[in-house]
Parts: sequence; C-alpha cells; structure tokens
Amino acid sequence: MSAELFTTHSAAALSLLVATSFIASLARGFSGFGGALIFVPVASAAVGPQAAAPILLVIDGVVQLALLKNAWRNANRREVAIMAMGALVGIPLGAIILRFVDPILLRWAIAVLILAMLALLISGWRYHGQPTAPTTVGVGFAAGILSGAVQAAGPPVVAYWLGGSSSPLMVRANIILFFFCTSVVAAISYLATGLLGFDVLLLAAITALPYALGMFLGTRMFSLASERAFRHICLALIGAAALISLPALDSILR
Repeated sequence: MSAELFTTHSAAALSLLVATSFIASLARGFSGFGGALIFVPVASAAVGPQAAAPILLVIDGVVQLALLKNAWRNANRREVAIMAMGALVGIPLGAIILRFVDPILLRWAIAVLILAMLALLISGWRYHGQPTAPTTVGVGFAAGILSGAVQAAGPPVVAYWLGGSSSPLMVRANIILFFFCTSVVAAISYLATGLLGFDVLLLAAITALPYALGMFLGTRMFSLASERAFRHICLALIGAAALISLPALDSILR
C-alpha cells in the first residue's frame, strides 16, 4: 500500500495530508466546527481537490455514526427532512463540479469560497427570519452544493438554524442528522462520478488514525481554554488553511 501511495504522491504531500487531518479534527473536536474548512483546502494542495473531499467523507463518516443515535432522538426530523430535500438536488451538482472542473481552477475557487465562509463565521451573522419550507429547501440546496464540491456544508446551515428559536440541543441534533444525510448522498454521488475509488480509500486509511486521534484530543482539550479562545484559534486555522492552499504556493509546499 505504501509503495503505491509514494509512487503517486510525494512524501511531503502525504506528510502534509496526515498533519492536516490531525489539525482539522483537533479543531472540530474542541469547537464543533471548522474541520472541513481546514482540511479540504490544504488536502487539495497536497493530493488534489478530487481526492480531498472524498477522503474527508470517508474518515468523518465513522464520527457521524457515533453521534447519530442521540441526534435522531433530539432533532426536529421534519425540518431536517425538508432541508435534506434541497441537498438531495444540490449534492450531485456539487459532485459534478468537483469531478469535471479543472483542478487548479477548482483549488482557487475553494480557497476563495473558504475565505468567504470564514468571513460569514467571523461576522456572526445569523438568519433571523421566520423559517419556511422554501427557505429551508433553498438552504439545503446551497449546503448540498458545498457538500458535494468541498464537503463544507456547515456555514449556511449553522447560520440558518442558530438564528431560529430552537434550543441549542435541537439545533446541534439537526445539524448532525442533516450532515449524516448529506454524507450518504455524497457517497452515492462520488461513487457514481468515479471520485470514490481505491486510491481515495488508501489515502483515507493513512489519515484515519491521526483524524481519530485529533478528534479524541480535541474533545478533551475543550476544558483547557474558553470557548471564545478556541473559536478564535479555529478561525485563524481556517484562514491559514485557505492561504496555504493557494496554487501560487505550490513550488514551496509540494
């Protein structure tokens, strides 16, 4: 397995991939967000965008399964189902974009998109309008495109649901359950477009352990600093990941 990986990717690229998986999961573990926004741009620089998103889908899937039982019990399943209807259309479109757009152009687009979503997170903006079925479907559609293209459906969903009147427990459960739904559809879409192949599974195998370790440590580091401090650290990491991933820096990083 290692010989085949080193034939396709340099040792430096694989080291960057492993280190990024650990840092991304550490951030996700102690803050609850930011993992995809850190992992995808840097992993795209290391092994290409067509591999980065499917790798994250595979290694994050186990984490979602562990959280699913409580999420199913506490979520507003009707609202999640409505949003998932939009994602059902958006995810295949995102997967098509990921599969067929030029990799360098896609990497520039990912970096710009991540910076835009970072600005949304920093602004603290929340949707405070009355939730309606068309709006919920629209948010699901936008999140679905982001999920299919870069596995980063979080910002629009979080901004939409946190602005409502639901309890934090229900909002968290909604998000977890929705992400599980998007992961199932994304897996099918990636298989159909040829993005989820044996090479991706090999790369996921070498990143799974550091990703799990980062998640484990991140959840236990939460008590060592304030939530505000951790959010600031995550936002800084997201910004750094977007900048490091720029194709203009390939001669330095790859």
